[in-house]
Amino acid sequence: MTNKKLTTSAMIASIAEEGQATISAPFGHALVQLAKEHDDIVGMSADLAAYTDLHIFSREYPERFYQMGMAEQLLMSAAAGLAREGATPFVTTYAVFAARRAYDFICMAIAEEKLNVKIICALPGLTTGYGPSHQATEDIAIFRGMPNMTIIDPCDAIDIQQAVPAIYEHDGPVYMRLLRGKVPVILDRFPDYTFEVGKAKLLTDGHDALIISTGLMTMRAVQARDLLEKEGISVAILHSPTIKPLDEKTICHEAAKRNCLVVTAENHTVIGGLGEAVASILMRNAIHRPFRQVGLPDEFLDAGALPTLHDRYEISARSLAYNIASWVKR
Repeated sequence: MTNKKLTTSAMIASIAEEGQATISAPFGHALVQLAKEHDDIVGMSADLAAYTDLHIFSREYPERFYQMGMAEQLLMSAAAGLAREGATPFVTTYAVFAARRAYDFICMAIAEEKLNVKIICALPGLTTGYGPSHQATEDIAIFRGMPNMTIIDPCDAIDIQQAVPAIYEHDGPVYMRLLRGKVPVILDRFPDYTFEVGKAKLLTDGHDALIISTGLMTMRAVQARDLLEKEGISVAILHSPTIKPLDEKTICHEAAKRNCLVVTAENHTVIGGLGEAVASILMRNAIHRPFRQVGLPDEFLDAGALPTLHDRYEISARSLAYNIASWVKR
């Protein structure tokens, strides 16, 4: 018997559909381009540069890159110190480590002082099959409660490319969820789209349902819309890449002008994320519409292959389309 190395399906980390166009490491390349024009930019990571696409920056600007080792609290504190001296640190780690392990250091050293630190975190929500130790299903809920923190959840490679210079220009701390590696492209179907901090953008119009989505669930919403069109169901999609501050004006406008089902879709627990934030906005503004949340359950999730998990927890395009069709037809 030979000792053959086996691979596990839990290693599958791509969220791209078969044959879907992708761009490799859009964050790393966008940061390199931005750093050519701004010498205050530095890159920092806690032994995860290769897994957050920051290795591209470190190769181009080794003198502006700081490898802090497996010490996330130290990473955030050092970033605060550099920001105080006029640098603009782009700090990368996994979302679970920033949200759970380094929360107090981010809160006290960065957010309270409104320092210009950009925290870029991979493996948000259900984008890894490694189970609860690596699945940051509650990171948005955690950071939404932190004063002065802006929260960004891009939907594809184009969104990431545009978000990098935008968050650099934004004055203050930013937490951005990162899709890493070969990142799918979906916004090329909407050439008029431009990322803006704090703005939601209508991608498609429709009258049977309004999907208010963020992160990779905007990609799923576009894919689900294609499936629903075949059933004669018309769906509008409002992409909200900024979770905090939420674009209350646009959300209210789009929900009020359609007397139809409102569905929120997010790659995050249904507790404390986009769905509850939108529901609160609609209630405060007396906009009464049928309302459904699509998101991850309030539980620790299984390990396994991402396609299987996305179907199991109903955040795949197929699941989203099926559920919306059933809600519309009731």
